Amino acid sequence: MEYPDASVKGRIFVSCKKQKHYSRELILDQHALVYVLAGTLELYYADKMHRFGPGTTVIIPRNQLGRMIKSPANGEPFRSISILFPEQLLRKFYGPRPENVAEGKRTGHVALTGHPLLESLFTSLIPYFEMQDELPPDLVDIKVMECLTVLEACCPQAKQLLSMFQEPGKVDLADFMEKHFQYNLPLEKFGYLTGRSLTTFKKDFQKVFRTTPGRWLTTKRLEHAHYQIAVKKHKPSEIFVDAGFENLSHFSHVFKKHFGYNPSEAGS
Repeated sequence: MEYPDASVKGRIFVSCKKQKHYSRELILDQHALVYVLAGTLELYYADKMHRFGPGTTVIIPRNQLGRMIKSPANGEPFRSISILFPEQLLRKFYGPRPENVAEGKRTGHVALTGHPLLESLFTSLIPYFEMQDELPPDLVDIKVMECLTVLEACCPQAKQLLSMFQEPGKVDLADFMEKHFQYNLPLEKFGYLTGRSLTTFKKDFQKVFRTTPGRWLTTKRLEHAHYQIAVKKHKPSEIFVDAGFENLSHFSHVFKKHFGYNPSEAGS
């Protein structure tokens, strides 16, 4: 069976990538569960990379800033099934369950190895993608709730992540920006992820870095790009996205204006 490039049934997705697929920025507004059927899934967070192969299930938390790479392997396209968890269903599921303070809360993704209950759940979802019609919303909700029930049975850590509903709290601004400057996000989103309004973000940024966010981000990204080209010997076309720039022509223009020579000359 060959899956379409991206099929959607409510909040359940099947993706198929015959070529390596690279996401510029990954930031979800809902928790997501991804089951890798074939190929390799790589998640990049700041300076850390995590790789997952077939049979692996990963819970990716909302508001986790990173990048994702889906790669074919062994002659097969990358294939996965994903489920999104809307907050109202999570509250409905976890609301009646008493909270165990000793369990604590969890940040970052949760990776699960193969489990019969999970494999059975995802196998039961595949036939829905052979249908032309959309699934009734009530049925989608039932499958999402079934998924949560399975997770509760085979992965206690899932509750620690999925039962968290609060918005991002205020974090150390300098630490966050040093780790995430290469992500091409609007300032409003940087503010939200650091627990600040746009106005407070700009004000705090000025206090910490003694300059504006725009100037600081441009300088940091250019320095990072220069290092990748001059020291790591990467081509400009290979690194401009990872450095936080929209396109190669804009990157080249800003690079030359800042350093006085073209990016291609930096590696010579």
